[in-house]
Amino acid sequence: MAAPSVELLKAMFDAAIARAMPARCVPRYLPPVPIGRTIIVGAGKAAATMAQAVEAHWKGSLEGLVITRYGHHAPCERIEVIEAAHPVPDLAGRQAAEHVLNRVKGLTADDLVLCLISGGGSSLMTLPAEGLTLEDKQAINRALLKSGANISEMNCVRKHLSAIKGGRLAVAAHPAQVVTLLISDVPGDDAAVIASGPTVFDPTSFDDALAILAKYGITEPRSVLKHLHARREETPKAGDPRLAHCQTHLIAAPQQSLEAAADVARAAGYTPLILGDSIEGEAREVAMVHAGIVRQVLRHGQPVPRPCVLLSGGETTVTVRGQGRGGRNAEFLLALTVALGGERGVHALAGDTDGVDGTEDNAGALMTPDSLSRAAALGVNAKALLANNDGYSFFSALGDLVKTGPTLTNVNDFRAIVIDA
Repeated sequence: MAAPSVELLKAMFDAAIARAMPARCVPRYLPPVPIGRTIIVGAGKAAATMAQAVEAHWKGSLEGLVITRYGHHAPCERIEVIEAAHPVPDLAGRQAAEHVLNRVKGLTADDLVLCLISGGGSSLMTLPAEGLTLEDKQAINRALLKSGANISEMNCVRKHLSAIKGGRLAVAAHPAQVVTLLISDVPGDDAAVIASGPTVFDPTSFDDALAILAKYGITEPRSVLKHLHARREETPKAGDPRLAHCQTHLIAAPQQSLEAAADVARAAGYTPLILGDSIEGEAREVAMVHAGIVRQVLRHGQPVPRPCVLLSGGETTVTVRGQGRGGRNAEFLLALTVALGGERGVHALAGDTDGVDGTEDNAGALMTPDSLSRAAALGVNAKALLANNDGYSFFSALGDLVKTGPTLTNVNDFRAIVIDA
């Protein structure tokens, strides 16, 4: 039987995911039925369940298509659902993005485009700008994923290599009304960053994109650098009249999910402390900071006395130097395990609310006070695996991977640390 602290961790993770489910958060934000046509488009790991929620509550006729990740399909009757690759785009995503763009062209001011956007949309809805190929987009995505660039930086580059991101989808839909429903997976909940902001103005520029590639030493493919240096067809900016009929609603966000988890902690007799919903940085460095806070609680009862739960969200990064398996949550948790060195009474969970940590089959993992000692008994070297970016193998050996399957929503990473009395 699992320890009470482990059960609490799982209950908080479940509550965080439940708070962001589209069936709960989509209906209240649906706009009035228009005089003309209603076209549904969208992309992201929650796109199919968002479409499902629209179908269940929409009173008029509708049509359209959304793009989601392989394995994240949800059955819809009137809205087509296409699956594509994430985090590196594929041909299915490129073709689907072209269909999305064609769906919104030729509309009138009486028509409505309801755009359903969630995390993962940048990779799933990939339409290269003129002169670029899918292979160019795949190569730059791989380079950015390995570089340690944060999501804002990655999406700045993506927007300037795209025919659909950075407000260009809304421009194509002009003069129709465009209402966008957003489930945020990015620190700060910036609509221009979530899925690279296909229906909102873009505050970044070609020069910004070039500076990001220079920062991380990315010099290939040359076609991408050539395109950025040419600086043709900048993304639409604030005040662009083609975006005048666009509305955006944030319907689910990491903070709301952290608050749902905090409610579960209180009900169990633990004092919750939300450290932040937009924590960024290298996963192992973020783990070191969390470990320091844990020790402050253990030794001084600050900033909150035991029993307590430390909660945080956001999106860390991993600069990949090894050959191991595991996403940023496994990396964070293994680094936390090493940093704490088996502190008594401390349990933790780190997981991605979409159910997939990076490209693996787990959402995240669990840490217990005896994780290091159990690993040592199995001949598993925690520090060596951390150096090899192999958090997956560490927690797999202990039987402590958290596997939910695709949750069909996405409000980024969830971290909880239970500190018992």
